[in-house]
Amino acid sequence: MMAWLQLWTTGLMALSVSLAAAERSGFPAVGAEERGPVDIVKKETHPVLLRQKREWIWNSFYVEEEKPAPVPYKIGQLKSSQQVEVKRFKIEGKGADTGIFTVDQKGDLYVTSALDREEQDSYHLVAKMYDGNNKLIEDSGDFIIHVTDINDNMPVFPRKYNGSIMERSTIGTKVVEVRATDADNPTTANGELRYSLSQSKDLSAFEIDSITGVISSKINTLDRETKSQYVVVVRAQDMRGMASGSTATTSVTITITDTNDNMASFTRRTYELQVPEDHKLSDKMGTLELEDRDQIQNKEPIFAIPSEHGKMFSLELSPSKDGNLMLKQALDYETTDSYTFTVQVRENLRNLRFPADNVNSAVTTAQVNIKVLDVDEPPVFSEPMYTFSVVEERSANIGIVTARDPDKAKKTIRYSILDKDCPIGINPLTGQLSTLRTLDRELEATHMFQVMAQEEPSGLESFVKVNIIVLDINDNAPELSVDEIFVCENDVTNTVIGTLRATDKDDQPASFSFGLQSESSNFSIQDHGNNTADILVKQGPFSLDDPRDYNVDVGVSDGGRPAQTSITTLAIKLCRCDARRIPTQCKASARTMSVSVHALIAILLCILTILVIVILFVMRKRYRKDSLANMKNSGEIHEQLVTYDEEGGGEMDTNGYDVSILSSACHDGSLLRHSDRLHPHPSLYAMVQKQQAPHHHPAACKGDMAAMIESKKDEADHDRDGVPYDTLHIYGYEGAESLAESLSSLGSSSTGSNLDYDFLNDWGPRFRTLAELYGVDAPDFYHQY
Repeated sequence: MMAWLQLWTTGLMALSVSLAAAERSGFPAVGAEERGPVDIVKKETHPVLLRQKREWIWNSFYVEEEKPAPVPYKIGQLKSSQQVEVKRFKIEGKGADTGIFTVDQKGDLYVTSALDREEQDSYHLVAKMYDGNNKLIEDSGDFIIHVTDINDNMPVFPRKYNGSIMERSTIGTKVVEVRATDADNPTTANGELRYSLSQSKDLSAFEIDSITGVISSKINTLDRETKSQYVVVVRAQDMRGMASGSTATTSVTITITDTNDNMASFTRRTYELQVPEDHKLSDKMGTLELEDRDQIQNKEPIFAIPSEHGKMFSLELSPSKDGNLMLKQALDYETTDSYTFTVQVRENLRNLRFPADNVNSAVTTAQVNIKVLDVDEPPVFSEPMYTFSVVEERSANIGIVTARDPDKAKKTIRYSILDKDCPIGINPLTGQLSTLRTLDRELEATHMFQVMAQEEPSGLESFVKVNIIVLDINDNAPELSVDEIFVCENDVTNTVIGTLRATDKDDQPASFSFGLQSESSNFSIQDHGNNTADILVKQGPFSLDDPRDYNVDVGVSDGGRPAQTSITTLAIKLCRCDARRIPTQCKASARTMSVSVHALIAILLCILTILVIVILFVMRKRYRKDSLANMKNSGEIHEQLVTYDEEGGGEMDTNGYDVSILSSACHDGSLLRHSDRLHPHPSLYAMVQKQQAPHHHPAACKGDMAAMIESKKDEADHDRDGVPYDTLHIYGYEGAESLAESLSSLGSSSTGSNLDYDFLNDWGPRFRTLAELYGVDAPDFYHQY
């Protein structure tokens, strides 16, 4: 019924619009009783056609959504006022091109399928009319087909909703706003939603606005400590909430947030604590537990301790907002062995918004009983740190350190200094400090060490720092401080040639005075009385040709008690100067130089090291020389030839030796050893050195060579004490990096010459020659081959 009324109202409005349009375009008005609810749409698509007179007469068209169309059904008719017998209609636009809408020769408009308003709520089409000759009679005119809505969609909640509200909130406080959607036309009852809460036990605490969906509180007594969460069911219904409307539901969780509406309360009325007397300061002694139903962020207790005990103890909030009892001053069992006091707690009134729920039941006062436990404590020094003064260079008693046993036992205390190199000693029974050796302030102005006090016999110990300040006395002579001084040849009397100053290692303020220790005929000193003095020329003239050196002995006194003096010989350089007294040529003067003991020791050590190195070098050379002499005395080595260039010699031997000299031996007979030992001949190997310039020599005589070899072999076989005739230069380093090492026979034993080699005859003809060489004695003369 409501849908029909809406449709009828819409038709009346469309009729009035169509009548007005017809009057403006020149068409006669058509009564509503003739046409019914119509909506005449006449819209020019081309501005140039506004001047043409339109003959279209039609109603607005409406199609109910979701209406089935097993066969096309008529929704209206296209009409024209022109009198034309034969007509043909044509429609264009979205919906016409897909065949949803069709028109016949009479202008009847049909729908061929069901429509969905939620997909498209209207279709804009264009109509044209032709005569029988296919001539355009009526130009295009726009018309609209409206899809009317039906309640074919249910409300939908797009998401989950959760809300929160603080406890004790006033009535009407907003919690959360819920919103549902409906795809139907929101301007009709099909899309108009109404909200309500489903019946539940939580319905008494909250309500919802039926149009806006805002959930709010109905009461002001929400209590988180009683119930911290509510769940309500919201229902959304279309058709303005009528029973015929579609519905959807969703659950909303409402959390009750906390506020400070409870007071902190002690869980007990009496707290018993036992604390050892050596409990550390600012450490927790115990915890006074509290009960507060509020959440921890709203738990704000304030504690109060009586003033007479507030100096010893304090209460601080723990992470869980309980009370930690803290120690502010050291406990002493021997003085006080127990404490009893009352503690109060109250809530921070600034944040307590409402009268507390437990205002009548909270325990706000509790008694604290503390029992101090006795502990064997280490000795306690009378001072946290000791400072004494002692005059340097004197042996004296310095002061006394004292410690006591804080326990009732009052045990004996012994004192000691842990630093073994400390120049201060201590009496182990009395704690008297004294110097073990004289102190020097200039070497060390203060001495810091620790004294240990130890109980007997338990061994508990304590330590204290002792600072010894060494006082200064005037025990250091002043030292002259002066730049290089020179005198010019043309300096006249009373010319200032230099300024004297002095320094003193002592800490006492010095008043230096300067003077000459011996009379000088050329120079004098003028003391200014302000710790400086000038050296003046007393009498000249001076000459670079004068061989003398100028020196003055300057005495300095520091004016202390007792006064310390020093004498320094000051060398004065003689120079030739220009008019501005700038030296242009100087003669070096003898200057006294002082060398410290450490420098002298270093110099002597260097000299001693150099002497040791030289002695070792000389001894090594002498040892090598003696070794060579011993080798030469052991027998003449005839094979001192030039060392082979290549390892193993071979075909390259001829590069190092000139055997052509052997040919000369064939002529003079020098290859034979003569029995006349009074006329010795030079060694054959000494004659085979290759000549510097190449030239031809006759070939060596083979017979002479064989005789020489036979002679040398015989000597080597029978000379048991002689050195083997091979060359050290060749074999001494042959194979030095191999396991064989040296191949020389010089390092081998000569005892093998006693071996009998006659057994080689039994080995066959191949070893007969070797047996003849080593098995029998060779003749004393050489054979000519």
